[in-house]
Amino acid sequence: MDYNRSPPTRADSSVYQPPPMELDDMGRSPEPVEAYTLSKLRTDILAEMDMARFSWFQVKVCIVAGVGFFTDAYDIFAISLAVVMIGLIYPGEDCQAKAWGYSMGRSDELLIKLGTPLGNLFGQITFGWLADVVGRKRMYGFELIIIIVSTFGQAVAGNSPGVNIYALLFAWRFFMGLGIGGDYPLSAILASEFASTRYRGRMMTSVFAAQGWGTLTAALAAVVIVSGYHGQFDSFKDRSYDCSKIPSLALHATEFAFIDSMWRILIGFGCVPAAIALYFRLTIPETPRFSLDVEGDLPRAIHDVHADVLSVNTTNDAEVPKFNLRVPSATWKDFRAYFGKLANAKVLFATAYCWFALDMAYYGLGLNQPTVLQHIGIPRTNTNNTFEYLKGIAVGNLLVVAAGQIPGYWASFIFIDSWGRKPLQYMGFIALAIIFLVLGFGYDALQKTPPAQAAFMFFYILANFFFNFGPNVTTFVVPGEVFPTRYRATAHGLSAASGKLGAVIAQIIFHLKPPKSNAEFDYGSGTADTTAIKTSLQVFAFVMLSGAAATYLLPEPKGKSLEELSNEDQKTFVHGSSESAISNHHY
Repeated sequence: MDYNRSPPTRADSSVYQPPPMELDDMGRSPEPVEAYTLSKLRTDILAEMDMARFSWFQVKVCIVAGVGFFTDAYDIFAISLAVVMIGLIYPGEDCQAKAWGYSMGRSDELLIKLGTPLGNLFGQITFGWLADVVGRKRMYGFELIIIIVSTFGQAVAGNSPGVNIYALLFAWRFFMGLGIGGDYPLSAILASEFASTRYRGRMMTSVFAAQGWGTLTAALAAVVIVSGYHGQFDSFKDRSYDCSKIPSLALHATEFAFIDSMWRILIGFGCVPAAIALYFRLTIPETPRFSLDVEGDLPRAIHDVHADVLSVNTTNDAEVPKFNLRVPSATWKDFRAYFGKLANAKVLFATAYCWFALDMAYYGLGLNQPTVLQHIGIPRTNTNNTFEYLKGIAVGNLLVVAAGQIPGYWASFIFIDSWGRKPLQYMGFIALAIIFLVLGFGYDALQKTPPAQAAFMFFYILANFFFNFGPNVTTFVVPGEVFPTRYRATAHGLSAASGKLGAVIAQIIFHLKPPKSNAEFDYGSGTADTTAIKTSLQVFAFVMLSGAAATYLLPEPKGKSLEELSNEDQKTFVHGSSESAISNHHY
């Protein structure tokens, strides 16, 4: 290959040819290779990736990573439907009696719902750091194993006098959250580092958009499961409920045994897609960028670029230089030096804060969506038909996801590489701020009549659209683009963890706001403390505006290579070659 011409596109399938050099019997260069030559060699290899056409291998990466996010979303948001079923069987000490059945207390529900975002927070930081230390390939798949085991553990968790089922579910969902948290930086970075510059935004968005299908499947599964047990609800029509008359949790669970099966099936189904994707994750190759810029493994990077990304014949081993590149090491000193620069520190702050702001509202509403919808009569909270109530919750969630969330994801997919990330994020945050101002300050008026409630539902669906046609997608994409390879997964994990911190805070505020009176706070029914929801919507409006302001600090990744966005001098990135030879590579 002539290195004085532009790097080849996919149409130019000539095999990569390194500069001629004489090697000794051990495959080592007798004299140090000039850093300039090696730097140009690295630049040409990366340019081949950046200019590559979209290939079947990249489709495979999107599918394998996307199945994980499908599973993540299913497992996260299925709980908002399952807690209603669990409350019917194990109402707990804070039991609340409704016309349609029993409901768990808000402290028990908070415990269950906090497990996953808390696990996410630790998983995102831990797996992000490990992916930069030991590699993306070595970690990819372990997060799915954690998800599979912990999801199965939830599905078979039981209650006993010595073990509280809510504590068990919290523990299992915390461990599941560790796995889901690990999936964020790993899948984002794999999609980013395997993508060409032209398609990178859409490739990462297609991975993340699988969340929409996972959330939709959770709602659809709930509808199917509830409908499948329709006949067994007949004995619960026109029945009165009194928490003081529950003889024991064990007897109550026996009486409602079929509902106990329903929530276990709903939760347990999350194991299936994860198990299907596990093999493919464990066998996915290391990204060439990690091989080059962290390990300095030039032969492996050359092989993987041609064999996987470009799908052309690989070079003969004898033609590949057998040496390591000397590149910057990911040390604590180097970390402080890089992020100690204001230009880099402000980017990390912006990616973290924007995700924090987004997740406060996204998870604050998403994990409590049944409660929000009950305020506009979906389902009717005064019904004494348990079946109608459960099905109404599932159908309401299905409507919001199908009409708002999924169209939003794919609108981002269409426009993210043409408009850019920052315009989408600005637009989404500002649109959400306006919608939450309308819903928050017009809340009382939007509850008075059926047409007003329909308007509330319209704006609520519109909010779900702009979550995903905006910051929910871009806060995932941008941190996977704007940091150097040796810190890319760590920084993405820190940003994502900041988001889950916002989700945790939102759950605590939503569930632990003291009621003004017992009559006013009837959590889980249509007469819940309206002040809590109304105030939350008003606060979310200003949080969205702060997210729009923080977006200003971000660079625009559209049309730029990952190396350009790293804010490092690429001409001096390679310091030379190491003395030790690379031998016996197995690909």
